[in-house]
Amino acid sequence: MLELRHLRTLVALRDSGSLVEAAERVHLTQSALSHQLKELESRLGDSLFVRKTRPLQFTASGQRLLALAEQVLPQIRLAERDILRLAARRSARLHIAIECHSCFQWLMPTLDEFRHHAPDVEIDILGSNVFEPLASLTREELDLVITSDPLPLEGIHYEPLFGYQSLLAVAPEHPLAAQPYVTPQQIRDQTLITYPVEQSRLDVFNQFLTPAGVYPQEVRTAELTMMMMQLVASGRGVSALPNWALAEYLERHYVAAVSLGEQGVWGTLYAAVRREQLELDWMNTFLSTARTITARVLTGITEPFGH
Repeated sequence: MLELRHLRTLVALRDSGSLVEAAERVHLTQSALSHQLKELESRLGDSLFVRKTRPLQFTASGQRLLALAEQVLPQIRLAERDILRLAARRSARLHIAIECHSCFQWLMPTLDEFRHHAPDVEIDILGSNVFEPLASLTREELDLVITSDPLPLEGIHYEPLFGYQSLLAVAPEHPLAAQPYVTPQQIRDQTLITYPVEQSRLDVFNQFLTPAGVYPQEVRTAELTMMMMQLVASGRGVSALPNWALAEYLERHYVAAVSLGEQGVWGTLYAAVRREQLELDWMNTFLSTARTITARVLTGITEPFGH
């Protein structure tokens, strides 16, 4: 009986032009390959190629089997790929990295809601301080990255979640609190408190201070939004954060907020995923859940900018 291994062998023989190289391609010894071909010819009652010819010449029967291989083998590969995808859906994982330190405010309720819709998906949240999350996403070490700093990477799709305005948080009694907006020069003599990430990835630098050629008197970092707000409230510095991250502190009059420039500094938060993952129903469920939850729980967000 004709088998798939026979078709693969004939294709390898055609592509390589020799028994020696064909044997290497199908992981057989040359004698084992010769035995396989002779056995097949015996079963079919006809020779498949003319031996000791260069280039290798196939008989009419050999050409017919090669034509069959061109039809069957691509379909086999397609079916194998589809089965792997189906298996991946059954053992789905959602490994997330967050480049947005204040995102837990909306991410936790999003994950709680998502678990109701996709209880079989394994969820893990990884820190972003020990590796480059977007690079790890391309290497399939991660499945989703929350970021406001999209980089042009092949195969990566950035799904916009919402737009926001960056505001400067200051102590209520700070002189800048009475201003309708601040200029870059007014931050020159301030201590700026930021999250511990590269300054080039912070809106206050790349959209406000750096274009103006201004650098604050001092930069201080803190991991937690709450700690940053305590430092601001006690007059130890100022901090630029998204409006939605400041909302609860503003409601309690813990800090005051001022626009960065007359036009303001605006940004968009994205969920970065590999393009092929957009075919997964549960991934689309997560993205739609994130948009729904953020619209429900966050104050001051808008539609994504540029979309």
